[in-house]
Amino acid sequence: MDDNDGTGPTPTAPGSGAAASPDVPVETFLVEPVVRRPRRRRTVAIVAASALALGLATGGAIWSATQSLDSASVSTDSALTQPDEQIPDTSNLPGRGWSGPVRGAEPTALETTAATATQQVGLVTIVSTLGYQEATSAGTGIVLTSDGTVLTNNHVIVGATAIEVTVESTGATYAAEVVGTDATADIAVLRLTGASGLATATIATSGVAIGDAVTAVGNAEGGGSLVAAAGTVTSLDATVTTQDEVTGELVTLDGLLQIDADVVSGDSGGAVLDSSGAVVGVTTAASSGSSNISGYAITIDRALAIAETILAGTDTDTVTIGYPAFLGVQMGTQTGRPGTTVATTGAWVAGVIDGTPAQQAGLAAGDTITALDGVAVGSADALSELLAAHQPGDQVTVTWTSGTTGASQTATVTLIAGPAD
Repeated sequence: MDDNDGTGPTPTAPGSGAAASPDVPVETFLVEPVVRRPRRRRTVAIVAASALALGLATGGAIWSATQSLDSASVSTDSALTQPDEQIPDTSNLPGRGWSGPVRGAEPTALETTAATATQQVGLVTIVSTLGYQEATSAGTGIVLTSDGTVLTNNHVIVGATAIEVTVESTGATYAAEVVGTDATADIAVLRLTGASGLATATIATSGVAIGDAVTAVGNAEGGGSLVAAAGTVTSLDATVTTQDEVTGELVTLDGLLQIDADVVSGDSGGAVLDSSGAVVGVTTAASSGSSNISGYAITIDRALAIAETILAGTDTDTVTIGYPAFLGVQMGTQTGRPGTTVATTGAWVAGVIDGTPAQQAGLAAGDTITALDGVAVGSADALSELLAAHQPGDQVTVTWTSGTTGASQTATVTLIAGPAD
């Protein structure tokens, strides 16, 4: 969702498609998995004077670390939240499952129905355990092979430490592993453990045209059942810039199908079906701010091309195979730390995650990581890039400056598998 005051630009649809009406304020957001957190009065401990740019270094990704754990949702404004501020619970807003304030028009009743048995074929619901965030999330997936290859959105499983997939038509539930992801295209491929004989989705052999009838099917609001939202195609080449409500990162997606169906949280990774019931797209984003919801989907041809790269085990600039290497530190800014001795450059540690290599090495909040395997670290981004070059199980030497004594320390640690990114 665009983090604006409801008066920002509308999503554009270059090419032959129509744009959202310029007269209606519209926000666009990734169709988030429904995120649930334990309702406890406890916030993430942040030891920085400023909460800007705090995150977990996870081998190439920086996560926001300022969410309140008593909320049932993740704040889209988390990078601007002060450490002791409680984020409001927006989970009970009618008609929506995304977090953050609803801007523009009030939500309206959704035009959806229970998916038919035919519409459910080849679709699954996904529940991810976000272990380091003490939360769970729910989304949707598309079964590609009978032995359990599943296509979904990257943002459905980002942050996952465990994934459970249910075939709603049979009730069978499987553990899933991440085969690979492409965050820039919002695509992920999962493999179900011990699966066989699964019904697969029918993939369309031709595209759709503007005005064609389509149906978005997904795990709406994370309810654990598949729901169908009928609509029509309004654009074949839409471009939207969204904000991932779990990571806070801005994501620009283009070449999307735009449909006027009531797509909501939990529909992420679900199927857009043509009139014959074949998959033509993967639901990934939607707009709010008007009485009409526009959904956006990655075309199935594009999604499958990325999935083929992942299944081939090909690491690229955008594709990550498997799980990232994980050190286990929360990164922050060194600005505004009176009375603490810190290095002028490096990756400043705002916190250390229990049970991770960072904790075992003796790193602590207030320290500054200055090198990894002898390579100088000038910032949190630099540390992420260095970690991204490693695999779980790799041994690395970490050098840091103590935040209390100013002394330089070094330790060798074994990186572990981090949450999906």
